[in-house]
Amino acid sequence: MFSVGSGADSLSTSGEAKLCPIHEQEVQFYCGTEGRLTCSKCVSDGSCQGHKVTELVTQATGVRNQLVDVCEKMQLQALRIERFIDRTLTAREKAVQTDANSARERVLAQVNVVREALEEEEQRLLEAIQREEERVEQCLLTQRAHWTRTLEKLTHTRTSLVHTLTNSTDTMIVVKDAEGIGEPRDTEKLTLNRGCSDSKFMVGLWATHRLTALCFEAQTVSPLLSLSNDQRTLTFLPKRQRQLPPSDPARFDSWPNALCSPPMSSATHSWVLDVCTSAAFKVGVCYSSIERKGSGNGARLGYNTKSWVLSHYDGDLSFCHDGCNVGITVAKKLKRVGLLLDWPSQTLLFYDPESTAVLHVVRHAFSEPLLAACAVADQSVSILH
Repeated sequence: MFSVGSGADSLSTSGEAKLCPIHEQEVQFYCGTEGRLTCSKCVSDGSCQGHKVTELVTQATGVRNQLVDVCEKMQLQALRIERFIDRTLTAREKAVQTDANSARERVLAQVNVVREALEEEEQRLLEAIQREEERVEQCLLTQRAHWTRTLEKLTHTRTSLVHTLTNSTDTMIVVKDAEGIGEPRDTEKLTLNRGCSDSKFMVGLWATHRLTALCFEAQTVSPLLSLSNDQRTLTFLPKRQRQLPPSDPARFDSWPNALCSPPMSSATHSWVLDVCTSAAFKVGVCYSSIERKGSGNGARLGYNTKSWVLSHYDGDLSFCHDGCNVGITVAKKLKRVGLLLDWPSQTLLFYDPESTAVLHVVRHAFSEPLLAACAVADQSVSILH
């Protein structure tokens, strides 16, 4: 913004001429060097001698011209502001209303599609459970009828045999055959197949609805690994980079393992790990009572009764528990692995977050709180939040 200097104050508001305070002569010049009005005496032999001096009329004309330019610029700026308010802001208000309405309609449409899919999936699963329940009940009825008849037949046969033993001669007993009856056996056909309620679609929504905030516990981290500052990334260390960490009874000293907190013994928990750079890793859960010291199977994830892990090594993917491996086939290398622990149903589920494909399901009566566990023998593995 243009500012008006003292040259604009050469005349008083009443139109009276201003006098030089030094020589008491009428000021007729403007000293550009000192930025003040001055008289001819100051210019010729006073304090403004040799300075850049202009006549007062000339200076005032220049200032007026500058003020006119400023006023014109302000008028043009005001026009631009009015145009911005009337056109741009108004158009933006209409656009944001239109865009917001479209976004609402899109969200409602997407939610309706998901709701319909959920309702259809719910109906399909309930019907599958109903069919499975009816199948088992029919098997139970058939078995009950069969064994009831068998029991009646057995009772009748036994009564007949007792009568024979009591009333028959030795000759009659020798030629008499005792008819045998098979033993009843409990089979899987007489129990509800829990897989009838499995749903890839539901699992994907269930597993990803809320991720549990986990982090690796530093005191458990093996000396073969390094832990990031945010306690979410484990990196396998070459021999030359390894350092002896502080001694701790919770630390794994031989296997490249680490455990997470907090422990899980209720509700539902879900977490995802980024494994895209690692060619050798294990992810899963274990009891806090798992061994930490030594190179035996007691401290090796997946090779004891206290740990359940998904293992990837040399291109092969498998589920490991108590030394038993179950191979898992996938179409491509996993970039991420998701885990879901539903404590109320005692279910542990491994899945692919990208496709929501279920990799393996564990149903086990867990007897202790569980900790998320990880082993890394190549590159890095990270917990995603």
